[in-house]
Amino acid sequence: MVANIISFIVGIIALVGAGIFSYLQFGLSEPRIAAPTTTPAVVVVPKKVSPTPVSKTPTETTIEVPAKITPKQEEPKASTAQAPVPTNGSLVTKTPTTVQNVVEPGPLRITVSPSTPTGTTLSVRGVIEYTNGARSLNGGLPALIENSTLDRDAQIKLEDMFAKQYFEHESPTGVGPSDIAKAVGYNFVIVGENLALGDFASDEKLVEAWMNSPGHRANILNEHYEEIGVAVGRGMYEGRLTWLAVQAFGMPLSSCPAIDTQKKTQIDINNLEVTSRAAILESKKAFIEALPTNDPNYNTYVNEFNALVQPYNALVVDTRTMVVEYNLTVQAFNNCIAAAGTATH
Repeated sequence: MVANIISFIVGIIALVGAGIFSYLQFGLSEPRIAAPTTTPAVVVVPKKVSPTPVSKTPTETTIEVPAKITPKQEEPKASTAQAPVPTNGSLVTKTPTTVQNVVEPGPLRITVSPSTPTGTTLSVRGVIEYTNGARSLNGGLPALIENSTLDRDAQIKLEDMFAKQYFEHESPTGVGPSDIAKAVGYNFVIVGENLALGDFASDEKLVEAWMNSPGHRANILNEHYEEIGVAVGRGMYEGRLTWLAVQAFGMPLSSCPAIDTQKKTQIDINNLEVTSRAAILESKKAFIEALPTNDPNYNTYVNEFNALVQPYNALVVDTRTMVVEYNLTVQAFNNCIAAAGTATH
């Protein structure tokens, strides 16, 4: 830029100098008559060059602004309705087994021999001790724990037999071991009963007589039993004074895996809610399917539907998980009942 300015000034000075020189040369000198020549003079007139004006203002840089892109206008797409999670029977719970097993070997009656002492006294404690001794000697089975509820069960049975003069597992009125167990509030998986009638010499001889009878022996050595109740008493039976003895065996319901009843309650509540929400979704879905997709409110209806589907699906998934967990406990409980039931066969 500086070079352009200097060139411009020099050009001006040259023009001014040429003008002054011409004025002095032609204006102030006297006129002369030029001698004729045969050769015409050639006058060379220099071409006047106009210097390019240089602006002193700095050149501004122009930035090109890209043209604004107008987005392509597209037709709005119709929203897609989400699909509710199908239950496909996955919210159905298993049913706990309600079968309660009862083992009833035939009653044991002995004939009184002349040598049998009549002053024998039988005891609850002694019968339990010899019973556990027999279990220990036969396979090392664990000792049975005396249960006061089963003691009451056995005592009711003993008194009923004296009162009604019968010697059977089922009374003349149809009351059996399981009925008495339920009446006294003993919740069980399996119960068993041994009966004995006669003048036994001792607690040991009483248990020995039971062990010599296959059915009673199997009851005493049943590996599923955990608790025992005993009643012994002397009274009039068929016109003579004699002894009656009752053993009440039991496996309490608490021995099997517990079933979460609170979870079952929540599952039932959830299933009612799932059914209610499913009906609402079906109604809305039918309404949407009847609409043309170009309906101005179509997307609004679909979005409202989808907003209901999400919590519905979450409820179904949560309930399904609860059902699986609950059913596992029910299956374990049922397996426990089934295993105990083998003792009756």
